[in-house]
Amino acid sequence: MIVGIGVDVVDLVRFQEQLAKTPALVERLFHPVERDNAPLQLAGSFAAKEALVKALGGPTGLNWHELSVVRDTNGQPWLHAQGGSAERLAQAGVAKTHLSISHDGGMLVAYVIAESDPNAVAGAA
Repeated sequence: MIVGIGVDVVDLVRFQEQLAKTPALVERLFHPVERDNAPLQLAGSFAAKEALVKALGGPTGLNWHELSVVRDTNGQPWLHAQGGSAERLAQAGVAKTHLSISHDGGMLVAYVIAESDPNAVAGAA
């Protein structure tokens, strides 16, 4: 069952300008495993985290440093949560997130679907 969906759009030029203007944003917004990524990947991580916030209905309980976007061997991105952020997802009933990131024409979009465990839902009835 879907717990929530979220989407976020990033203007890539504006995002890169902000990173250049305020380099401290990298430390403030990204998990240590993300910080050496190229600006395009950082924009994807930022948008993914914002889309997750929207899927959950707000940022309460989420910490930017506890969330990271990682890619599997095929390059598919997925959200990794730890600490209080992982607890927040569990409290919201989220067992799995689905993430899609795409960019074209200077814009980047991230889309998150937060899904509950269908077995847990069936067992609760």
